[in-house]
Amino acid sequence: MIHPQLLRKQRLYVLGFASLIIITSFIAMGLGYSSVSFDRIIPTIHGQGSFKDEFVLFSIRLPRLIISILAGMALALSGAILQTITRNDLADPGIIGINAGAGVAISVFFLYFPIEAGSFVYLLPIVAFLGALTTSLLIYLFSYQKNAGFKPVRLVLVGIGFAMALSGAMIILVSSAERTKVDFIANWLAGNIWGTDWPFILAIFPWLVILIPFTLYKANRMNLLNLSEPVAIGAGVSIEKDRFVLFIIAVALAAASVSVTGGIAFIGLLAPHLAKSLVGPRAQLFIPVAVLLGGWLLLAADTIGRNLADPSGIPAGIMTAIIGAPYFIYLLIKNA
Repeated sequence: MIHPQLLRKQRLYVLGFASLIIITSFIAMGLGYSSVSFDRIIPTIHGQGSFKDEFVLFSIRLPRLIISILAGMALALSGAILQTITRNDLADPGIIGINAGAGVAISVFFLYFPIEAGSFVYLLPIVAFLGALTTSLLIYLFSYQKNAGFKPVRLVLVGIGFAMALSGAMIILVSSAERTKVDFIANWLAGNIWGTDWPFILAIFPWLVILIPFTLYKANRMNLLNLSEPVAIGAGVSIEKDRFVLFIIAVALAAASVSVTGGIAFIGLLAPHLAKSLVGPRAQLFIPVAVLLGGWLLLAADTIGRNLADPSGIPAGIMTAIIGAPYFIYLLIKNA
């Protein structure tokens, strides 16, 4: 049973981060290369704005900030699941190569398959999922030791190796591609949020609607998997089955996210860690906080990045790396 005081504390953080997302979204709607006066945002949303204000808000700003929030939520939840099932504080879909696997699959699909405008948006998450799943299974295979099982540090090192190898593969693909397609892949690698239209929201939203509640349903299993294997087995957990199901969910969330945002790393590392430090390690408590925190982190990174350098700005992936890389090094030293 969770102590009522801890539940109240968690609800306050959920409310606080939800409010922070709303406030940051309001700021993001007004700032940018084509600015919208803050006192015109609410009237414009209610259909009382000028043509220019409506175009900027509904065609440029709103889709981008919603995509940023949803993608950040997906990455945070993916990282939380990976850290739990591997009992590895360094696990993150961007660091251990899952995002890179999705990126290679998207690049191959984009470069060599005929693209139809109507289905391209909705096929991207599926293509990314297949690429990420293949990469993840290979990482698990190479990091598994017969007598010792999965070694946390080995998993990270193997994942980093795969990420570097796949990044090299993407460079090879880019070298033989057309210029317009090279620009797309370069933006993807930098983590420049490119899926900035309403259909992209429809492409990623169903994944979150299904997988977030299912993960919360599996929260008790995650708590047990985070303990030692003998304890989990003694509690009646089918370790391999539950770990595999949760692993597939983590891969699907990461793939759905990076298919519309590009190679964003460290959100899946930062958000779960910060959430656990605020409300503790119980999955029921920290997952909602981590999800909201991840959404806010990517929204804030994208808002800051696109306003630092006009007109194209700094990619959100670079902004998250500036914050996340030092934190990753700290955790690596701590867990060495």
